[in-house]
Amino acid sequence: MPGRDLALVFSALRANDLVWSYVVNSYLKGKPPEAFDLLYWNADSTNLPGPMYCWYVRNTYLENNLREPSKTRVLDQPVDLGKVSLPAYVLATREDHIVPWRTAFRTTQLLGGDTRFALGASGHIAGVINPASRNKRSYWTGTGDGRDADAWLAAATEKPGSWWGDWSAWLGAHGGGRVKARARLGNARFKAGERAPGSYVRHRST
Repeated sequence: MPGRDLALVFSALRANDLVWSYVVNSYLKGKPPEAFDLLYWNADSTNLPGPMYCWYVRNTYLENNLREPSKTRVLDQPVDLGKVSLPAYVLATREDHIVPWRTAFRTTQLLGGDTRFALGASGHIAGVINPASRNKRSYWTGTGDGRDADAWLAAATEKPGSWWGDWSAWLGAHGGGRVKARARLGNARFKAGERAPGSYVRHRST
């Protein structure tokens, strides 16, 4: 599945903003597109193996098998999300056109451990990477134990800024002790690779 084709599919899901606005402003009006950092993120597409992509779409979208205990199998092993007993932080964004937030909310009923659900403002990309340093937009938190998404939102608390702070506090409560960052990467068995961000970022798709 060529990455550019998959990107086109995602754009078509929100055609007014991601397709027709460029047709009108760039093609018809001759205006250059505004500089927008998220477009670089959006343009960094990835080619996917065809059989894997078909399996993924069939089991997680078309037939929605992943929500049924043991109906999905990976490496001939049944998958039951209810047996995942670890605590989970579940994030959705209110204007997400790829993962509707009410659908994402149902994850709290599928996992077997304690879950914390947070709802960020904005869309699929902007709402997720909203950095705490900008103090923009807002997010909502609540108990996350209800079965109705709209009832959860009605009782949730809206907080200004990025959800990252809430996530960091949640991680702090569930994480172990901190360790210092390694001064040198790699070891005798595993050699360090190239420096970040890596040469792949300069590769251009044809």
